[in-house]
Amino acid sequence: MTIDETLLKREEAAVYALRSLYRRFGYTQFKMSKFEEYDLYVRNKDFLVSDGIITFTDTNGRLKALKPDVTLSIINNSKDADGVQKLYYNENVYRISGSTHTFKEIMQTGLECVGNIGLFEVAEVLNLAVKSLETIDRNTLLELSHVGLIEAAFDELGLAQELRKNVISFIKSKNTDDLKVLCDNNNIDAEKLTVFSRNFTSADEAFAAVKAAFGSQNVLDQLNEFETLYSVLSGLASSVRIIVDFSCIGTMSYYSGVVFKGYVQNIPDAVLSGGQYDKLMRKLHRTAGAIGFAVYLDELGRNVREVSEYDVDTVLLYGDDIGAALKIAEELSNDTTSVLALKDIPENLRYRRLLKITEEGTVTINGND
Repeated sequence: MTIDETLLKREEAAVYALRSLYRRFGYTQFKMSKFEEYDLYVRNKDFLVSDGIITFTDTNGRLKALKPDVTLSIINNSKDADGVQKLYYNENVYRISGSTHTFKEIMQTGLECVGNIGLFEVAEVLNLAVKSLETIDRNTLLELSHVGLIEAAFDELGLAQELRKNVISFIKSKNTDDLKVLCDNNNIDAEKLTVFSRNFTSADEAFAAVKAAFGSQNVLDQLNEFETLYSVLSGLASSVRIIVDFSCIGTMSYYSGVVFKGYVQNIPDAVLSGGQYDKLMRKLHRTAGAIGFAVYLDELGRNVREVSEYDVDTVLLYGDDIGAALKIAEELSNDTTSVLALKDIPENLRYRRLLKITEEGTVTINGND
């Protein structure tokens, strides 16, 4: 079936393709209420993509929120159990749109793997993130980082907690100059810390730089995990470009291991974002581990400027014979051709071809085939 890639249909096509992808790997659908306690979100605002939350007072006087995020709802509505729960979702969330900067109902899909998370589960989620990007576009990029590795490096340097927030900010913005000044003012080895604000030509170069700068067992253990994940992922056949970029670290107070963002051509912001968020689970009094990602379908419309030349391919003017009109419209329409049956043509309707039903059949009045 051929799909006309207008904005809405591109989003819809992505929803169906991604849902099929996740089912193939054994993920089951999770459905949830549109409403959650406002307190759940306000306590975890830093985890949200947008801090705008639509609230209302329920009939019992409790403050509720239209869900701006699905991950928090899944955690809030599930329980710790043995094994691993593999869930995917296809939900509408309510947040400030990246393109219009107004509140909007946005289609979002993604998956969560919750429970006894091991290296296989992390690798599988990363692989599904790559496959999700391939489903959306052939020209894509996945950025990888590892919060556990960076925190282990901070610990090795004895970096005070009050300094870490500024250091993280400089790493995220790749502001090496100000990071060096901060290190000089606090007697920190700048050559080591600025490893995380550098651009690397390859993953091997990035891993080698970390090994040269740090030597504690914790750093080496975290780095070994990161290298293993990268090796497994890059060893799978994929058209997605995969890079190591330590500036892609999300919110350090929530994430615990690998974090990642996905990009497609001609869209400036990430269309996919995720990571391992054991710290968030602990904050919500959960003992399980968790990793997942979301695909932001509203971003697929960013920078799209194509406008169809026609509102409809064919206008079919009919008279009194309704049965004939229905039959002819069905015969003319298919996956690539749309037919609009009307008694009269409204003003400003744009069409490729105009047909009229007569007693002898259909007559072409005009056309631009």
